[in-house]
Amino acid sequence: MISLAAGLAVQAAIQQVDPNVAPDLKWPNDLLIEGKKVCGILTEMNSEATQVRYIVVGIGINVNQASFPPELGATSLRMVTGSEWSRVEVAAALLKSLDREYRTLLESPDAMQSITRRFVERSSWAYGKKVRIEETFSAMEGTTAGLDARGFLQLKTAHGVQTVLSGTVRERK
Repeated sequence: MISLAAGLAVQAAIQQVDPNVAPDLKWPNDLLIEGKKVCGILTEMNSEATQVRYIVVGIGINVNQASFPPELGATSLRMVTGSEWSRVEVAAALLKSLDREYRTLLESPDAMQSITRRFVERSSWAYGKKVRIEETFSAMEGTTAGLDARGFLQLKTAHGVQTVLSGTVRERK
């Protein structure tokens, strides 16, 4: 849920700085512009069976890079808009957005429902995308069918709807 909330925060921050830029949320931890990766989010957690000790969220946004090798499938805010962005302005907008999402998680009784609903509304990947999910020792293919209440991806496969807990999501043509 934290990764989804962070994705929403990044999307909101970018759109606060430039409303004409519309990043797409790719479950669970990427943002894309025009099909190319502009941001990645990594979340690490230390916990026990009954208690989370801490969560660390790492967010990498490609801001002012002028180019990437084509095989990377990456872009930057500068490449998309044709102008340099203030990293300070992006960071300030991101911190405000992260604070808003985190407060929602802490204070709102329906926070998880709100985050999953907003993620689905703001992601072209949540429903109807033909994908291949690659995990360490396995892979499955299907069509995305939304998120469950815990934020896990639902995938329609030949064997019914499967819940995807983790993995690399790749679009199939």
